[in-house]
Amino acid sequence: MPEAEQDRGRRRGRNETEEERADRMWQELIQEVRVAQMGVQILFGFLLTVVFTPKYDDLSDADQTIYIATVVLGACATGALIGPVSLHRLVAGRRIKPQAVQWASRLTLLGLLLLLATTSASLLLILRVATHDDFVPYLVAGVVCWYLLCWFALPMWTRHRHTAR
Repeated sequence: MPEAEQDRGRRRGRNETEEERADRMWQELIQEVRVAQMGVQILFGFLLTVVFTPKYDDLSDADQTIYIATVVLGACATGALIGPVSLHRLVAGRRIKPQAVQWASRLTLLGLLLLLATTSASLLLILRVATHDDFVPYLVAGVVCWYLLCWFALPMWTRHRHTAR
């Protein structure tokens, strides 16, 4: 029998209940969130210290505005990426894990978008202060495109390319 015919006869996917699937997906999501949380918390912690340095007073009004926006974005990213933990804690034992996983996944995606904005704004501020060159916005735009490619375009392409129709 040709290999393609054998593959058609094999069972695909997992044999798990909705609750088992939710448990597995929750564990996977929490592992992913841990990575993103670490990054946003380190970045946010660093951002919080900048205002207390002597250099802060020397920043232009535009750079101070970028800094404030960056701190707010970092705070929002932190909230979104810690949100799944709070969500889980408040709904644990209520037999709604599939719905909790769905909302936690949405919070995580929002947190990644906010982390993208925070990182981009941080890079913009640092490069503006460090170089004062006109090429900075283009360099930041290039990095944003790289993040979009790595974080969203490649995963979406993989999903589209390799998901059974």
